Amino acid sequence: MALRTRLTEAFGLRHPVVLAPMDPASGGALAAAVSAAGGLGLIGGGYGDHDRLQREFAAAGNQRVGCGFITWSMARDPSLLDAVLARAPAALMLSFADPAPFAARIRAAGVPLICQVHTLAHARRALEVGAAVVVAQGTEAGGHGLAARGTMAFVPVVADLIAREHPETLLLAAGGIADGRGLAAALALGADGVLVGTRFWATREALIHPAAKQRVLAATGDDTVRTRVYDIARQRPWPASYTGRLLRNAFIDTWHGREDALHAAAAERRRDVEEADAAGDYDVANVTVGEAVGLIEDLPGAGDVVRRIADEAEAAIRRSAGHMAAP
Repeated sequence: MALRTRLTEAFGLRHPVVLAPMDPASGGALAAAVSAAGGLGLIGGGYGDHDRLQREFAAAGNQRVGCGFITWSMARDPSLLDAVLARAPAALMLSFADPAPFAARIRAAGVPLICQVHTLAHARRALEVGAAVVVAQGTEAGGHGLAARGTMAFVPVVADLIAREHPETLLLAAGGIADGRGLAAALALGADGVLVGTRFWATREALIHPAAKQRVLAATGDDTVRTRVYDIARQRPWPASYTGRLLRNAFIDTWHGREDALHAAAAERRRDVEEADAAGDYDVANVTVGEAVGLIEDLPGAGDVVRRIADEAEAAIRRSAGHMAAP
């Protein structure tokens, strides 16, 4: 049984699995491996750097991949968007700010616009600006988001909104999804596929220090926390409503709840964090993963992850159908 959905039909995929455009993990090699296995790989445009984008698109080779941006950061240099659109990407994803200033340009280029949303108001805005795909992300997800809605309750509400107002728009579920059970559940909730981050963060191709990946293998979802401490320490001007879900460590234990003091010492702490990241010291540097970290027990290739998720989802759906048919 192959899982055919509106997403696989629209994008010519074998599996309804999309790589989250994580910064820095989702480089060209990771995106290409996901696409080669039948999913859709998205390069993480992150805070915006032309050299990085050129390097990672080159690393993707001839595989069809897309890209994702932190919208408010990319807005400081819109030429980044122009550079990516010139490559005719498979899709362009915008997250964490109003997509309206850039939506028309993306659609005019013939590139499918993906908008990540965290609230119903966000979802309505994405539909207003003509998103081809909406990503409903629950607070379980790793990295930045709102401590607002859980995936299980949020996805079907967005699915209902889309069905009422823009039935042609596709829906991806995100947050806490790392295996085929999550994909099967997302499809049952009304999604057309899934956007997966943490599971791909822990793969061979991810641009993450090996020591950080090893931390993931020993962690559970209970070890994660939503916090602003690394945004403050790195002096990144995130809107105050956004926090990042990360693995708790000594740095977080020291500064979480003491954000005012951290602001005062940010210049020194930024140096500490950057040096620790380079050295692989993750008592100080951040490990950016979500609650699904507790489902990760190995570090496979990304292509194996795509196929594994698809196979597990098919098995889960068959199991469920069998239970329902039983007397």
